[in-house]
Amino acid sequence: MSPPTPRLRRALLVLTAVLATPLCALTPLPAAAQAPAETAAQAAADGPVGWTARPAGPGAGRDARPYVYLEGTPGTALQDRLAVTNSGRAPLTVRLRGDGRAGAWIGFAADTVTVPARTRAEVPLALTVPPDAVPGDASGEVVADDGDDEIRVPVRVRIGGPTLAALTVEDVEISGGTIRYALVNRGNAMLEPRLAVRADGMFGTLLDRPERPLPLELAPGRRVERTEPWPDAPALDAVTVRLRVTAPGGARDEAEASATYVPVGPAVGAGLLVLGGLALLGSAAYRRRRARRGDPDPPGAESADDGQPTTETRPLVKAGPLVKAGAES
Repeated sequence: MSPPTPRLRRALLVLTAVLATPLCALTPLPAAAQAPAETAAQAAADGPVGWTARPAGPGAGRDARPYVYLEGTPGTALQDRLAVTNSGRAPLTVRLRGDGRAGAWIGFAADTVTVPARTRAEVPLALTVPPDAVPGDASGEVVADDGDDEIRVPVRVRIGGPTLAALTVEDVEISGGTIRYALVNRGNAMLEPRLAVRADGMFGTLLDRPERPLPLELAPGRRVERTEPWPDAPALDAVTVRLRVTAPGGARDEAEASATYVPVGPAVGAGLLVLGGLALLGSAAYRRRRARRGDPDPPGAESADDGQPTTETRPLVKAGPLVKAGAES
């Protein structure tokens, strides 16, 4: 048998490579070859260094407390703990501080905490209610800051004593298709307001939105400015908008505002017609006044006798004495 030609050898090599490719894909790589890939995958799974801060407790995930909740009377000290979890591979240093009304009442066992890698640390905190604090609800935050990011943990405090739920709606304005207003908590209890909107025009009700909860919590003394969209506001009408707000505990208030809607184009045209009519009336009155006073017409005005024949008057010439011709007798 004669040896294969060069062209045949090349064809055999190509065919062998094509058949070997699927087999190589199915054959597991040696451990030494797998190590770099596993290391890269593990690093990607770990992601960046992370940490969390939340109220301490046995719960985790959905069972964890969403905020620090404390109850007490004025002048008492209330205790709790903050859990800082370092899920990274390096130590984590976090600074702690309070923010907001209730946050200013908080003191920590340590303002700066260093948490080792893969470790959870619990930091005791104490909240002292001022002796002159008004009974009701107060809110604030615990802020944990690692220098790059910060986590805010809400704090809610219920101060014992008689509570007052008072809410006002103020500064109602109508601007095109938007209703603007402000809500103010005038009491000492945390409020969850509800709002109802009604608008009446010259020919009936234009807008009637039943009472609904607003997506906010209004702390004592807090003022919030909000807007209510009105995309189908009238083009031509005089309207009165009424806002009614309520909250649990008997808080209730109402306010209203009025506005007139006039199309811009027709309004401008009507204004020009009115100005033109006033100009004509003024000109006619001026002419009648001049006619009553007998004032001469201004230069260029036509005479009242135009078109009538006129007689021209010429001065008389005085004749001299008559002289007779002939000899004097």
